[in-house]
Amino acid sequence: MFSSPWWPKHLILGFAALLGAAFLLDALFPPPLDRAHVNSVLVTDRLGKPLRAFSAPDGRWRFAVRLEEIDPAFIEALVRVEDKRYWTHNGTDWAGMARAAADSVLAGRIVSGGSTITMQTARMLEPRPRNAGSKLVEIWRANQLERRFTKEEILELYLTLTPYGGNLEGVRAASWSYFGHEADRLSTDEIALLIALPQSPEVRRPDRRPQQAKKARDWVATKLARYGVFPEGEAEEIAALPVPPARLDFPARAWHGAAAALENGPYEDVRSTLDASLQAELERIALTRAISEGAEVQVSAIVVHIPTRAVRALVGSATRERAGGWIDLTNRARSPGSTLKPFIYALAFDDGIASADSRVEDLPRQFAGYQPENFDRMFRGDVRVSDALQHSLNIPAVLMLDRIGAERFSSQLAMVGARPRYSGARGHQAGLALALGGAGLTARELAVLYAALGDGGVAKPLVWRVEEERASYEDPGRRLMSGDSAAEIIRILQGSPSPSGRMPGRLTQDAPQVAFKTGTSYGFRDAWAAAVSGEHALVVWIGRADGAPRTGVTGRDIALPVLFEMADRVAHHLRDDGEARARFTTEPLQKAKGAQRNLSANRPPEILFPPEGAELWAGPVNGRPGRPFVLAGRGEGRLSWFVDGAPTDLDDAGSPVWHPSQPGFYQVTAVDAQGRTSRVRVRVLTENPA
Repeated sequence: MFSSPWWPKHLILGFAALLGAAFLLDALFPPPLDRAHVNSVLVTDRLGKPLRAFSAPDGRWRFAVRLEEIDPAFIEALVRVEDKRYWTHNGTDWAGMARAAADSVLAGRIVSGGSTITMQTARMLEPRPRNAGSKLVEIWRANQLERRFTKEEILELYLTLTPYGGNLEGVRAASWSYFGHEADRLSTDEIALLIALPQSPEVRRPDRRPQQAKKARDWVATKLARYGVFPEGEAEEIAALPVPPARLDFPARAWHGAAAALENGPYEDVRSTLDASLQAELERIALTRAISEGAEVQVSAIVVHIPTRAVRALVGSATRERAGGWIDLTNRARSPGSTLKPFIYALAFDDGIASADSRVEDLPRQFAGYQPENFDRMFRGDVRVSDALQHSLNIPAVLMLDRIGAERFSSQLAMVGARPRYSGARGHQAGLALALGGAGLTARELAVLYAALGDGGVAKPLVWRVEEERASYEDPGRRLMSGDSAAEIIRILQGSPSPSGRMPGRLTQDAPQVAFKTGTSYGFRDAWAAAVSGEHALVVWIGRADGAPRTGVTGRDIALPVLFEMADRVAHHLRDDGEARARFTTEPLQKAKGAQRNLSANRPPEILFPPEGAELWAGPVNGRPGRPFVLAGRGEGRLSWFVDGAPTDLDDAGSPVWHPSQPGFYQVTAVDAQGRTSRVRVRVLTENPA
């Protein structure tokens, strides 16, 4: 009786042990992928326009690649030159390696290493000296990659890590640096150069060795034409073209806004909520104003789309060439001046303490040792709450804050994401000075508050990335004030005196209605203007980055004109965000029951048109004689109108009209039934002034 041979069993066991060892080694020593996940990022605007690129943490420019975003013609040409059997082999092209070895023996030197794209990817993930041992490791790593990833994913790794000389890695970085655009659409000469450079990236750098770069590019173009990838005669046309003479700068627009978008999420390519066109306009406006204000002055601004809380533009500083310009000044706490007053009155409306028509005393008063005074150090007696807010009177605002509670007001602000910062000892509590800017807030936090004002009193965090807009739109948020109070505050602020020379929005067909509030901090350190204009909230800050005072400079004088100019640009660029609401109005709030009705009297009428200091055109328009001006105002009862002491005419509808007979300066007077009088001085033009 003969027993079966022993060796087949041992052979099978040995093969199984070898296979098990291979799987164990594969599990214990997976391919190192760290470099593939630490890349540069590109921040674009909401439509995909590039804004700013950020280098990888190691200082290199290396952007992650998605194959669908790379020109297919480049992919076809690359595979044909580097690894024509890429889509069919399993990581190693043994036939190609044998041919490369034979060619090298015949040439007496290494002509080609026979490395596949997968093997080259393994080498870039784990750089090693070029020798036979390293080649074996590359073969092993290539096999690991093929088992873990699809062919498309391996090709993405390759195109992310390919060296292009200096600190450039990957096809996207090279395309940006040499051509100034993404690699999604490439010309034939660009394709040839991008394939030629990685073969000897330092020797062929176009910015340092243009002749070698051109020679290598033309050789690749000839090869691709021979393979039929390029049209016949294309190689000759490419040879007549120069290579890029220098590296280009990566995108560096919206410096602070792009950084903010990147900080609010993963470190990866970001489609921000910013609008590139509006951003450029606001940067121009900010720089122009900063230059006109002096060498040390900075300007910052933020625009927020209210329905989604998406930040549409952010100007952290007017320019990085000035002191403090590298700092994002929208994110630095400053005294907000009087910009918090609308929210004090809104809570008072909610509590039934006051309404827009309540009377409040604007007289000298002490509050537990604190004695505020108005900016102009004058007092106006009894005034309506609406007038106190429109003219930013301090005593009434402090009185309202005293009634609702400073600590409660501070807590309300903090609850919705606008936490006031108090100087002084630890645990310092809110005081009545908060009404006049006695605490620090950032422009971003003010934008949160004014966006809430424009959204029926509901506050939500700002949004920086497009993919987060829908979630923000559906977020119920936190209520800061009632919808009725928010609407009434909007109505009051829309009636505030417009900047000098600016006609009120409600009297102008194409101008946005702007509900605004200005602020000036103690010592003239900060000039503010904040507003709700249509579906957008805007905040503007002007001052010195070091907080030094600028005597006599107020928010109304310098920040408000900038805000109105920016509001015009917002209305122009962001019509798709809600043009229908750009000129919204609100119904008057019903009188609060039990509100203080006599907190005034003797308030003179208010002249709405023409505003103080306005220049009015009375000359012909389109060849037709100028039309008379309709005078507008509000006060107690019917108003009587006079121009330089002479009564004005009435039109068929009974409205006061004035048709100037000649150019010059005029005084327009409005008188109510009680004899109270208001006056403005205007200039009439019939021809362009010299």
